[in-house]
Parts: sequence; structure tokens; C-alpha cells
Amino acid sequence: MTVRVGVVGAAGRMGAEVCRAVAGDDGLELVAAVDAHHAGAAVRDVTGVDSDLVIAADLDALTAADCDVAVEFTGPAAVGANLRWLLGHGIHAVVGATGIADEDLTAARELAASGPANALVAPNFAIGAVLLMQFAAEAAKHLPHVEIIELHHDRKVDAPSGTALRTAELIAQARREVPDAPLGDERHPGARGATHEDVRVHSVRLPGIVANQEVIFGGAGQTLTIRHDSIDRTCFMPGVLLACHGVAELDGLVVGLEHLL
Repeated sequence: MTVRVGVVGAAGRMGAEVCRAVAGDDGLELVAAVDAHHAGAAVRDVTGVDSDLVIAADLDALTAADCDVAVEFTGPAAVGANLRWLLGHGIHAVVGATGIADEDLTAARELAASGPANALVAPNFAIGAVLLMQFAAEAAKHLPHVEIIELHHDRKVDAPSGTALRTAELIAQARREVPDAPLGDERHPGARGATHEDVRVHSVRLPGIVANQEVIFGGAGQTLTIRHDSIDRTCFMPGVLLACHGVAELDGLVVGLEHLL
């Protein structure tokens, strides 16, 4: 059975890549594209996909196209409301946009628990990044001193990244003790980065970068560094396609692609 897929944020860099990936998967069909900033543009012109679709302005195009699944790649300002809308209209949601507010996630979880549609919210769809998070959680059991450095392109609107926040949460759940944090220079606030779940996180934003993350553990006479580099946005597509095929089999709303690996 072919899964009918719509893409929200279809004209963005990630959204356009998702359109191409979905169109190239024999088990999926791209039936709708939504992007309020590019409404009326031909999907073919924006994404290169051989399609007669036109980018729609609002989410009603998803119900009109009878979508089974919608892939959401907008941004922090829209993702929460979009996720609630999708679940409220019985459309399975695959969410890659980060920066979703806690209250939106809670509301979406309740909608997914009581309605017919499921949701997968993934801070990162790259298989290697998911493995990094799992490896970091395992290492944290034995090396509790840890800091995260994440690097992204200069147009990313949220910092720290969703991947860094999720990594910190998994580390916090896994480690058996929370060591005292080393002190910073009080004359330069922010030099020690931000703190999430008692884990220091440092964000770098520069042109030329796609996405990179290092998790550095320190112990007596040793360090352990786990690093993942995204060289091109195509690295996220196997995870997105996996989610499109598997989200209907989930139970409600889950966070993390590891639930489908």
C-alpha cells in the first residue's frame, strides 16, 4: 500500500530535500506541498521533483489531498500549531522542525493519545546522530563529566539545537551522578555555554556548516570524544523515509528516531 505524503515547509532547504526523497521512494507518493512563503509556486520549479503539484498556502491542502502522513519542517514559530492541527485532523505527523515549546508538545501528546493519528518528533533524522545519542547515554554511565559542542549553519534559528538538548536529556537520564560544574570567568558571562539538564552545551553558528556535534567526556587521565558530522542534508533522508513508513505503527506521540530503528 502506497503512503500518501504531504510536506509542510516544502520550499525550505530541508523541505525541498524531503520532497525529492519522498518522490524517489516507491512506497511513498508526494501528494501535497505546503509553504506559506512560496504559495502558488510549482513544486517542480522549487524542488526539481517531476510533479504537477503547486505549493499551497495552508494546511487545508493536506486534507484535500487525503494525506496519510505529513512531514513537518518549518521552524519554532509554526511547528507547535502545525503539529496540533495535523493530529486534530487525523494525519500522522513526522516532525523534524526543532524548537517546539513544551506546552505544544504536551498538547500534541494528548491529541495523539486520544485520536487516530500518531506523531514522531525527531531532533535529528541522521542515523549516525541517533547512534551518537545512544552511545553518549551509555558512556555517561561511566564518565559523568561531559560537555556538548554543537555546530550549525548561520541561518538556524534555534540554539542550542534540538539534537544537543535531546543528547543532554539522555545523558542526564543515564548518568549515576551529577558532578560539580567547573567555574567560569565571571567577567565573561556565557563563556561556559548554556546548561540543560545539568549538562553544559555550547552552540556555534557559522556559514559553511551543515550540522556537527561533539560530546566530550572527561575522566582521570583520559577523555572520550564522540562526534557526528552531517556533510550534506541527504544524510537525514533515510531517517525521514523510515519515519514516513513507520509512524502509523507507533503508539501516540514518541520523541526520537530510535523508536523505529
